Amino acid sequence: MDTFDVIATERVRLADELDQLHPPEWDAPSLCAGWTNHVVVAHLNVPWSIGRTTLLAGLLRARGNIAKTIDRASLDLAAELDPAACVARYREHATDRFTPPTLGAEAPLTDCVLHGADILQPLGRSVDVSPEALRTILAFLVSPAAKRAFRSVGIDGLAFQATDLDETFGSGAQLVRGPALALAAAMLGRRPFFEELEGDGVAVLADRL
Repeated sequence: MDTFDVIATERVRLADELDQLHPPEWDAPSLCAGWTNHVVVAHLNVPWSIGRTTLLAGLLRARGNIAKTIDRASLDLAAELDPAACVARYREHATDRFTPPTLGAEAPLTDCVLHGADILQPLGRSVDVSPEALRTILAFLVSPAAKRAFRSVGIDGLAFQATDLDETFGSGAQLVRGPALALAAAMLGRRPFFEELEGDGVAVLADRL
């Protein structure tokens, strides 16, 4: 299956679950530091909601700091759209084929699944992400492309064994073992998911956060 087809399926799956959230849950903190769940779902809509000119102007104001630019754009969009409107727009753009500069379709797929977990995990909620999506995400996160422009946590010397996929990603000598989603979340610095992991590489990865 084409990766963009996988993305569309996962976006709709996430939107369906987000439709079930109650108003107080939207104001709760996500696993993204400083962002409520409302801001996270607004962030997922930034690629098709904020024009290039606006983003470039924001980048100039932030003196070239991409993280600050994206943070501001996400907060501004959350102020413009309520949670229901954010979810509706996300579903509407499920088939959008946007990719960040220098990255492929694996990047927006990772954004969808992991930001979904950022919202749902603290609420005790989840979605059944497809094995194909999880396999694609893990292969991407251990790749040079992710190291260059996406993943900030070092994984050198580590291998990641997905117990629900029966597959190992990376070739390091120290092993991190657990569910695929927890492995991906840990590689992106989400500490709550470390409770689902085991192996001699877990402490190594935690020390690098």
